[in-house]
Amino acid sequence: MNMKRIIAGICRTLLGVVFVFSGVVKAIDPLGTVYKIEDYLKAFGGFFTDLLPLAEAAAWGLIVLELLLGVCMLLNVRTQWTAWISLLFYCVMTPLTLYIALTNPVSDCGCFGDAIVLTNWQTFWKNVVLIILAILLIALRKSVRELWQAWMEGVIALATILLAIAFMGWTKNHLPIKDFRPYKIGNHLPTLMEYPEDAEQDQYEISLVYEQNGVEQTFTIENYPKGDSTWTYVRTDSKLIKKGYEPPIHDLEIVNAEGEDLTWDILESEEPVTLVVMYDLQKADKKQMDKVMRLLGDEAKGERLEAGYILTGSGTDEIISFSLEYPALSECICTCDPVTLKTIVRANPGVVVLQNGVVIDKYNVRNR
Repeated sequence: MNMKRIIAGICRTLLGVVFVFSGVVKAIDPLGTVYKIEDYLKAFGGFFTDLLPLAEAAAWGLIVLELLLGVCMLLNVRTQWTAWISLLFYCVMTPLTLYIALTNPVSDCGCFGDAIVLTNWQTFWKNVVLIILAILLIALRKSVRELWQAWMEGVIALATILLAIAFMGWTKNHLPIKDFRPYKIGNHLPTLMEYPEDAEQDQYEISLVYEQNGVEQTFTIENYPKGDSTWTYVRTDSKLIKKGYEPPIHDLEIVNAEGEDLTWDILESEEPVTLVVMYDLQKADKKQMDKVMRLLGDEAKGERLEAGYILTGSGTDEIISFSLEYPALSECICTCDPVTLKTIVRANPGVVVLQNGVVIDKYNVRNR
């Protein structure tokens, strides 16, 4: 077999596998991709925050594009076209990931969802390798044989697009078929919150700032002007130089309206505790509120069950408005970090049931 054809086949297969894997893990959890794009837009600020309403469309478009390119690469459908599109894709993504690696607006790029977490620098070098493969494939494109008739290529492309959209639509109305996050069913949450005794600690660089004759100067702990009365202490600065160990769950804190921390009361409860997660009360599906009523209380009597709470990341004004609209649920409301709530369950509202700190059930309220 021609060596050029072999190299082209290797490049095509590697690109196809990466695109398909990236698209599949995102399609399993499309809301996770939406949240990641929103995180980037918020981190960039300015004009980009105006694009937040487009985050879901961008996420779905990205997933469909990756799956389409991957399937076409693997099945050798219009390989020359897909090679050029892949090169264009990575010509955009590689400079972007370099900028992200340098500025670190978001710690995890999200390119493989929650299945494989890469640092921003790992993502950049991955893209460098893939752009080289795309260039090689274009250079060797004449050695690639087309296998399919035009009508069959259209069928493959259309089937890929429709299946991807249908699968993501099903996932959005249910939950991801594979949960890669620490709050999956069967996990014991307190264990995932523990710090081992020998856990590596954060390392900081400490600087001491002193002033002399109106001019500030920075010193290290070893060389600061100790005992020199001509210098006036101003402040101490610290810079994180190496991140220490961080447990899978490190930001779970549930607080009620009175400011009481209920986190460990809930995690240590021997009875099942129902947590209805609505990270944003304004964006929550109001058509599901009757179901939430049945889960947490008696709408007619205005009472609530002791073993259930609503967790939200909304602000005070939104909570007051929600409480006036649904008074039977007002005493159920607790606050929690919205990013944590998005991690706990990919639904708004979604339900997680805990017993003895173990996740025993988890579902989208739409399905009950």
